[in-house]
Amino acid sequence: MDVGFIGLGLMGRPMALNLIKAGHTVHVWSRRRASMQPLLEAGAGDCASAAEVARRAPVTISMVADAPDVEQVTLGADGIADGAAAGHIHIDMSTIAPAAAQSIAARLAARGVTALDAPVSGGEGGAIGGTLTIMIGGDAAAFERVRPLFEAMGQSVTRIGEAGAGQVAKACNQIITGVGVASVAEALNFAHKSGVDATKVREALLGGFAWSRILENHGQRMLDRNFKPGFKAWMHQKDLRIVMDEAHRLGLALPSAAATAQMFNAMVGCGLGEDDSIAMLKLLERMSGGAGE
Repeated sequence: MDVGFIGLGLMGRPMALNLIKAGHTVHVWSRRRASMQPLLEAGAGDCASAAEVARRAPVTISMVADAPDVEQVTLGADGIADGAAAGHIHIDMSTIAPAAAQSIAARLAARGVTALDAPVSGGEGGAIGGTLTIMIGGDAAAFERVRPLFEAMGQSVTRIGEAGAGQVAKACNQIITGVGVASVAEALNFAHKSGVDATKVREALLGGFAWSRILENHGQRMLDRNFKPGFKAWMHQKDLRIVMDEAHRLGLALPSAAATAQMFNAMVGCGLGEDDSIAMLKLLERMSGGAGE
């Protein structure tokens, strides 16, 4: 399948490479020319704008930072809508607010483009390994048409519902993972400050109801002091901002998510924003009188 890909950062680059590996013909554009190079070397088509990407491929994908970036590449000057032919499908795999996804989908529909929101979970490792969890909102027929693209990038592919539903599922994911990272970091810091072996504590907890993938994977990385970013703290801060904005709009109480959002705010404020989100442990160590390095 001919497909265009826009946004070739930490997540987008390996996702686009997996499309090439699966035999799809990929055309790319990015605001930073250097980020295109690995894709061009792998055989991707070189495009000068998002509009050119849409002219070359009947399906396009964007993986960018936030809603204003999605609007720019889809509806802005030289954007997807300017180059798309009738029947074009655009898949946005960024994490943005559900209301923003719905608004963008409606405006694209008015210009003849069917939009799917398809945010992902799994971090850089999942993007590289093609094992992402993909949550999709939008037209069912369009989803089925592009399902092979999703299956080249992820191992769990679920259509949640209509436009914006994928972003609702991703917001739920970020509540659970954000609070989970904070709770594991708290537990390991508590164990250490209590003078016991945090490695042994984790080992014991993995055998009971406290088991979670976050304790298993991220807990080990915390113990190893491996804070190399697979999902940066500022990204989780942004995602929980979306969650809290939606909570205010809906009149919902999300006390655990709200407290965790403040912790990610503090991480960014004290210079940990470019670290992985599991550097929450460093923040808690500093708050507890430690060095947190």
